[in-house]
Amino acid sequence: MKSAKLPSVFSSSPCSKAFSQAELDRLDLTHQKLRILLDERLLLCPVKNPERILDVGTGTVVCERRVPPNVKFEVDDCEQPWTFTEKFDVVHARYLAAAIEDWPKLVSQAFEFTKPGGYAEFQDYDLHYYSEDGTLTEDLPISNWINTLLQASRDFNRDPCPGAKLAGYMRDAGFKDVQETRYKLPIGPWPRDKHLEGLEAFTLRLFTQFLGWRTEEVQVLLANVRKDLRNPKIHAQFDLYVALPPFLAASCPSNASLRLESM
Repeated sequence: MKSAKLPSVFSSSPCSKAFSQAELDRLDLTHQKLRILLDERLLLCPVKNPERILDVGTGTVVCERRVPPNVKFEVDDCEQPWTFTEKFDVVHARYLAAAIEDWPKLVSQAFEFTKPGGYAEFQDYDLHYYSEDGTLTEDLPISNWINTLLQASRDFNRDPCPGAKLAGYMRDAGFKDVQETRYKLPIGPWPRDKHLEGLEAFTLRLFTQFLGWRTEEVQVLLANVRKDLRNPKIHAQFDLYVALPPFLAASCPSNASLRLESM
């Protein structure tokens, strides 16, 4: 099996995440949480014996020591034209929220570089926090923080909530019979969660360099956000969406179906 892993690097993106150690640790924690959420599956598409796989936005490569010798890593901007000479059996992308300027273009390139009979799978967030029981209210510091973060991302044309749009992007690109599954991700201790670790990693740069906040102001806000996240009476959560077709349009029979299980 030949595989290429393409980290998403954006030299001109103000909302791209700074790769401090705290951010790397947070990404590794996110990877482990999503593995648990998806029953230890890295992919939901039913691929068998693939020869070429492209993973867009690989992250920290937490299991680098276990990477087989036929895997290579390419540092590039995935929003620029792809220059691969061969198509892939699987194109996979996950957790690119607040990093992509042109989602339709990215998904169209995935379609172009997926073999007939191959799979493309997108997993991404809607980072809007909500509660189903009214315990997360707009006057709380955590609401102020996440709403400011999301709006700042939108102001720089980086959508922080692409998850619910993924299926539509895939259909527009040419994929047929796209399946969508929504997973709920609770945060804070109401179930026990370490989401509050590393808040600075994805807040400081955006708030100080692009919104003009002083570091001290950000730290005060984050201290109050941590209090909210530790409050078991606040039942905050957000969503992960997984979108994928049974297989590429060129070879998709009309009666194709795919059963997905969610929490």
